[in-house]
This record gives sequence, C-alpha cells and structure tokens, in this order.
Amino acid sequence: MLTISQRGQQMPPSPIRKLVPFAEAAKKRGTKVYHLNIGQPDIETPPQILDAVRNSDFKVLEYSHSAGNESYRKKLVKYYAKVGINVTAEEIIITTGGSEAILFGFMACMDAGDEVIIPEPFYANYNGFAVEAGVIVKPITSSIETGFALPPIEDFEKAITPKTKAIIICNPNNPTGYLYSKEEMEVLKQIILKHNLFLFSDEAYREFCYEGTHTSAMHLTGAEDRIVLMDTISKRYSACGGRIGALITKNTDLLNAVMKFAQARLSPPSFAQILGEAAVDLPDNYFDTTKAEYKKRRDTIVKRLNNIPGVFCPNPGGAFYAIAKLPVDDADIFCQWLLESFNYNDQTVMLAPASGFYGTPWLGKQEVRLAYVLNTTAIEAAMDCLEQALAIYPGKSL
Repeated sequence: MLTISQRGQQMPPSPIRKLVPFAEAAKKRGTKVYHLNIGQPDIETPPQILDAVRNSDFKVLEYSHSAGNESYRKKLVKYYAKVGINVTAEEIIITTGGSEAILFGFMACMDAGDEVIIPEPFYANYNGFAVEAGVIVKPITSSIETGFALPPIEDFEKAITPKTKAIIICNPNNPTGYLYSKEEMEVLKQIILKHNLFLFSDEAYREFCYEGTHTSAMHLTGAEDRIVLMDTISKRYSACGGRIGALITKNTDLLNAVMKFAQARLSPPSFAQILGEAAVDLPDNYFDTTKAEYKKRRDTIVKRLNNIPGVFCPNPGGAFYAIAKLPVDDADIFCQWLLESFNYNDQTVMLAPASGFYGTPWLGKQEVRLAYVLNTTAIEAAMDCLEQALAIYPGKSL
C-alpha cells in the first residue's frame, strides 16, 4: 500500500484558509461573509505599476537571472536606502514571494533537526516552512496581556540548545500587529552575538507603523553577518498575487548557498519583477494615504472589539492585524459556527482561530486573529455580526 511521507503528514493546514469550505457553503446559502481571516488588502494596486506590466515590450518571455533582474535589484538598493538600509545589488536575491525567501533561509542556514526559536504567536506558515526544511520550531510565548511584547531574554536563554541555529521575528508582527522597539531589537542582537545565531527578520509590513518607528534588523550594527532580511512586495503595494520577495544579507557564504537554491528553481516571476521595479518609482508620499487608511481601520476595529462584553484586544502598533481574546471555550469551534450556523441580517464574519499561530498546542484557544483589510463600513458591519454572535453563542466561557 502506498503511503504519504512523514513530511506530508506533518505539514500543518493553514489556520487562515482551513475554514474556506464553510465560508463557500455560507455564500451558497445567500449569506454575505466579511473576510477578516486573511491579509488580502482591498486597497487598489497602484495603476502605474500594473501599467508597467501591460506596456512591457519583449519578443520572448525569458528566464531572468536566478538572483532576479539586475535592473530590479539596483532599483531596490535605492528603495532600501530611503529606509536607512544600505545594501548592494549583489546582496539581494529576488525570490518567489517572501515565502521562498523564508524557506531558502531555513534551508541554507539549518540542517534537518536543527532548531529555530520563534516568539509565539507567529505567522503560521513558519511551521510549514520548518516542516519542509526538516527544522524544529522552538516557540517562546508572548502574551496578550503585554500586547505581545518581546519575551524576556531569560526565556530565549532557556530555549537555546546546541541545535539552535536561528531566531526569526516578524516586525511589525503578523499575527499580532506588535511593533518591536529599537531596545527589543538590540536585545535580540545581544542574544545572537552571544550564542552565534542567525537572526531572520521578516519585514513585510515595514511601511505600516502607527506609533513609534520601524527598526530593521539591518539597522543593528556589529551583527551584519548574522542578519537575514526577508521581504516582499505583497502587502506593501497590495500586490499579493505578484509573488515577488527578496532575501537580503551581507553574509557572502550564505548568499552563495542561497544562490544554489535559487538556481535550482531557475528564476523568480518575470512579470512581477517588472511590477516591483516600477513600484520603486512611486512617489515618496505613496504610503501616506494607505498608512492613514489602515490606521483608521485599526482604530475602528480595536474600539469595537473592546466595547463588546468579555472581549479584549490590545492596540497593535503596526501591520494590519489584531488578536482578540473572546469569551468562548474554543475559538476554532466558534469560528466554524459563525460560518455554519450563524447569520445576522444574512451576514456573518470569517475570522482566523489563533491556535494555529501558536507552536504550543494548548495556547490561543480563546483568541482569534482579525485582518483589518476591509473598509471601515465593512468592519463596522462585521463587528455588528460578531457582537450579535457572541451574545447568543452557546459555547461561551464564564
């Protein structure tokens, strides 16, 4: 009898997408579903970068360089310089989305059985990438009571073993929206220097910081050869389907190793590189409008959540996510119930159960992640649904 690999069996389902069949069934019944489960922005992709693709003129759609088009990498040097990150085109490898950058980083820096420390809750796909690379995730817990601040340095020290090779953070954070401070980033620098570790920094939401300023891992002086920056155009320019990201490091040995993985998959998507290159030419004030819009949405959803009896939601400092604690016994069951058994004026809301963002099995059972990627009118309607649902839900906790 044929069997599926252990890797295939261990691969976790997406907590963001696993309820899709229930949402589809709800829609077929005529129920409108407000999607707060997934970080798919509704903000329009800039027309001028789409036009760059439409107006591209070539006879053959060729492979690009495995590291990405040189013209794009040179443009990115200018983009990063504007945010205080000084790199060369040779220190950038273009990837198929930020996902491939993370996977390449895992595979190039760690062997099967090695360990990576991640503050939880964390982006759920880190678990999947770890399974693909044979890497073991060691979570250390941040709590909703502190707004998901960086865990104490002692917690990192306890988690480090001879197998530990890296720490990964997402800043601003997905799923919590927490914005790590300069002081917290310096703590991470101390740890990686002391224990000879890599620091992977996922900075997909760099532009969306509402209080405070963004400190990139690339701003940490004295640890340059240990820093691996993972990036993407997906959220920055509302271009999730482009599947263009980047891995950036000053570590030459690591670049050479990643390049071999990049060559094995041949090249990143050509059309999206054209789009990404055009995006660098957007005016400097492009992000002002989108940032203001997300902040307005954040303020709306956080206020509404905290006004619902029994709900607590810390105010996220960045990205476009929030985690809320609900007065329910099991958020996984509640989120499915919202789609299967509930509607309010023929409407309901789709949330992501937070348990899938934790590495520790029993955590997050009363929490959900909400992506405030819809306009404020839709958010208000979605919160009306949630408030009504919690008032009648039979599985409420005391």
